[in-house]
Amino acid sequence: MSHLNAGRKLNRSASHRRALFRNLVTALLERERIKTTDAKAKETRRLAERMITLGKEGTLAARRRALTFVQSRAVVKKLFDDIAPRFKERNGGYTRIIKVGIRHGDAAPVSVIELVTRAADVAAGSEGEKKKRRGAARGQKAQAKGGKGDAPAKTPRRRAAAG
Repeated sequence: MSHLNAGRKLNRSASHRRALFRNLVTALLERERIKTTDAKAKETRRLAERMITLGKEGTLAARRRALTFVQSRAVVKKLFDDIAPRFKERNGGYTRIIKVGIRHGDAAPVSVIELVTRAADVAAGSEGEKKKRRGAARGQKAQAKGGKGDAPAKTPRRRAAAG
């Protein structure tokens, strides 16, 4: 039976593991997007979401609890003042993990872990809206030229070979 054995050991001692996750969570909250291995990203997600939940609580006790884990006072300030208010209507699921491939050196699976609503997205509108605008602009340009919306234009080399 594997009761009370939650979490990945990652072939590290307990103190090394704790230091690793403190660094990863601090970096994630500071930069809002980091690239790491799949296993580390999945463990980091658990801890980062706990920190964001503390930020949503907003009390002095919660701030002190966050300071015991997050390694920078500036990051804790950002967590409580900027990040947590963005998630006030959301009950969990503050991060997303996107698998990006394998690492060249050791073929370890690599992922990007990021906050669901990043500061760049909030400031410039959501990424989905940008893509819609970009797609609409491409369609309008293609219609102005008289071609199809998503069809690539023929290059001079192709025209010469085709004609």
